[in-house]
Amino acid sequence: MSRIRQHNVLAAQWAPDGTSLGAPDLTVPDNQIFGQNVFSAAVQRQRLPKDVYKKLSQTLAKGEALDTSLADSVALAMKEWAMEKGATHYAHVFQPLTGLTAEKHDSFYAPTDEGTALASFSGKELIQAEPDASSFPTGGIRATFEARGYTAWDPTSPAFILENPNGALLCIPTAFVSWTGEALDGKIPLLRSMDALSKSATRALKLFGKGVDRVFTTVGPEQEYFLIDEQYYFERPDLLTTGRTLFGAKPPKGHELDDHYFGSIPERVLAFMLESERELAKLGIPIKTRHNEVAPAQYEIAPIFENSNVGSDHQQLTMQILQNVARKYGLVALLHEKPFAGVNGSGKHNNWSMGTDEGENLLEPGSTPGENLQFLFFCTAVIQAVNKHQGLLRASIASPGQDHRLGANEAPPAIISIFLGAELEKVFGAIEQGEAAHSTPESFLGLGTPVLPPLPLHGGDRNRTSPFAFTGNKFEFRALGSSMSLALPNTVLNTIVAEAIDYLAEELETALASGRSLEDALRPIIQRSYAGNKQVVFGGDGYSEEWHAEAQRRGLLNLRATPDALPYLISDDTITAFSNYGVLSERELHARYDVFLEQYITKLNIEAETTADIARTMLLPAAVRYKAELLMAEEPELASDLGELITDFVEVIRALEQVNLKESQPEDDTLKHARFMHDSVFAAMSEVRRVADALEKVVADDLWPLPKYSEILFIK
Repeated sequence: MSRIRQHNVLAAQWAPDGTSLGAPDLTVPDNQIFGQNVFSAAVQRQRLPKDVYKKLSQTLAKGEALDTSLADSVALAMKEWAMEKGATHYAHVFQPLTGLTAEKHDSFYAPTDEGTALASFSGKELIQAEPDASSFPTGGIRATFEARGYTAWDPTSPAFILENPNGALLCIPTAFVSWTGEALDGKIPLLRSMDALSKSATRALKLFGKGVDRVFTTVGPEQEYFLIDEQYYFERPDLLTTGRTLFGAKPPKGHELDDHYFGSIPERVLAFMLESERELAKLGIPIKTRHNEVAPAQYEIAPIFENSNVGSDHQQLTMQILQNVARKYGLVALLHEKPFAGVNGSGKHNNWSMGTDEGENLLEPGSTPGENLQFLFFCTAVIQAVNKHQGLLRASIASPGQDHRLGANEAPPAIISIFLGAELEKVFGAIEQGEAAHSTPESFLGLGTPVLPPLPLHGGDRNRTSPFAFTGNKFEFRALGSSMSLALPNTVLNTIVAEAIDYLAEELETALASGRSLEDALRPIIQRSYAGNKQVVFGGDGYSEEWHAEAQRRGLLNLRATPDALPYLISDDTITAFSNYGVLSERELHARYDVFLEQYITKLNIEAETTADIARTMLLPAAVRYKAELLMAEEPELASDLGELITDFVEVIRALEQVNLKESQPEDDTLKHARFMHDSVFAAMSEVRRVADALEKVVADDLWPLPKYSEILFIK
């Protein structure tokens, strides 16, 4: 039975009537289920004593320390609510340096002397738990024998219920810290960075006559992913082990016709999306958009903006829900940045902005951005921050998957640059020249028929090749990888922008003290800053060879591979900024640097061993069998050509196995080891793939043991 006919049998079992056997009840409108599994402010208002709710709300609104005396009341209300939802256990959910979430489940119930069990949940249990710190990556902060670590309740991110067919679990978002107090997760530095930016931005806003109490950073991540039939997933040991295909010849059809992008969503995929969105709605995750992406079998889901901490937590949940629900439909959601060579990779566009507690977006230019001094101030700070810390931004999104994705198939290049758009670039150019920064009056696109309405013409086109683009009232950091947590990139953004805001605010305070008006004081500051940082601004084609040459002339960094980028996590500028703002200490930064290098080495080693194993035990035997068949069929010329490929294949497999031996690698220096893995081991893997993909094109289809791209990507 061929692979395709096997697939059709399985697809028919998906559901007799064309729907999922486990499909949700779609008769209940989404607005009635939104947030139903979240211990939200509305639920707290109903269940907490008035004075407790008031104190808790005021504390969270001001970003102050929580009074632990409130904890028992909150814990009791949370337990009763969760048990009504079917929960028997609770878990402190945290984000260790694996980039994933972790959890340990504890029961509400404890036995009594009378042989029964009573449910209890104290404020102490809500606030703190003690998971094993040594078993997670620590970068040397904790030794193997030093096991103690703590999770601490994060009241700014609401608790929620995860449903299961056999019950439910109360999940409490927490921070993860070592016994000695160092941050071992992504949440603590993110919260610290949000506090730092809030302090800097409120200081600056006072100079503009704004007396706000707090500034929040917001994020709206666009998540790209692939969906493939699970049969093909389990027939590909490379996908199963590494998350990407280590072999696969380019199919005759990819996305050259642009026929998948924004196309009609396949029925089974849409059913999966609908259920995923309902599950996310229950968790209060505000999904706004779904659509087909460019590559075949690639899709996107995007939420509305949220507070950066909550948005980061929700993004981790979104990835989990996508993967869980996909299995109900006989599908697997792939989150790797480059699961298939030669077609688009998957990113996670990080739409980032700043807003006050009074609802004002600080990156909203208004109808006349050239006259909006406050907007120009904060936009200038972002430009200065990105230029100064371009290496750190690149390091914050570095991973083995990113090395395949960045600069290829519509992903932005590894060179960090800013796209401002024609209108905004014109405004800053005028300020730099000391001219009045006039804005172009709003204009409209006439569509040639009165049936269609005139469309407002934006101040600039979009640039899909830019890694950091201004898109109307926010910056879109487009270089994040699809499998990544949002925590580190947003921690970096918040910290470096806080530093730039303070730098500009100090200059402005000095200028205003001399008696100048706000406009007279600010314009020369913006002028100097833009003139000193405009090299990072680029509005052209980021893929072109001309841009790479121009970027080099401008002095911009082109950090193509992870080992090139990660040292910027511990550069002097990074250590100074993160230490000054209390976001990460030098030790905490070095810990992350060590962890990320070790993860890079380990992941490439796993890929190399998987490549060699599949090549030697699956692909090589298939090629040898086919050569024998050709000889039996008296096709000596074809057999001879195949024999040459087989000889090459054996040689490159041996070369990979040799270079990936432990004794062949420089393990005395972690950075040197990481570069060896990239330059030597990955290069040897690429050679094995090159010959294997050539064999795939000539070996008989019924003998080739791996499903091909033409099946995986196009059979829905």
